[in-house]
Amino acid sequence: MKRLDLAFYEQPTLDLARALLGQYLVRRHPEGDIIAKIVETEAYLGAIDRAAHSFGGRRTKRTEVMFGQPGHVYTYQMHTHTLLNVVSGPVGTPEAVLIRAVEPIQGHEWIATNRPGVKRYDQTNGPGKLTKALGITMDLYGHSFQQDPLYIVEGETEVVIEAGPRIGIPNTGEARDYPYRFFERDNPYVSKFR
Repeated sequence: MKRLDLAFYEQPTLDLARALLGQYLVRRHPEGDIIAKIVETEAYLGAIDRAAHSFGGRRTKRTEVMFGQPGHVYTYQMHTHTLLNVVSGPVGTPEAVLIRAVEPIQGHEWIATNRPGVKRYDQTNGPGKLTKALGITMDLYGHSFQQDPLYIVEGETEVVIEAGPRIGIPNTGEARDYPYRFFERDNPYVSKFR
């Protein structure tokens, strides 16, 4: 499997959010690798996007990585969950793509260990769920997607993409209605499939 090169992450953020669908997220573990197809993303357009953590150019310890090179990990805590984002946009333009849901391809046994007693489609059908399932923590903040233990490789199939408003951002004015959520049509792992 070929890792995505740096140029892939240099696409405009909305294009990157679509292009990530169908690619494989790989989480290496000593016990065995977990591989999952990306089936849902959300784009956040930085300074001009009221829903982005970096709206208005807000630069804090938490958002610092978004001001750097694309293709790095932006993790943050939401309640008790870690959420995984791909830094996008040119250096100095703090944009990111949230990975919202994945479909497990390999490492089902490790996912079941990380998410015991959870039904198959509920193991990775949300941004906090997938990070628990794959063992992604805040330790990966700032990590390059070019390196182990977390990287993205080329997928094997084309996907039919649909778009809709982002989820869980009610207090963001008109930004809550932007159609910046992208997902694979009819995939049961999409967070709002049922």
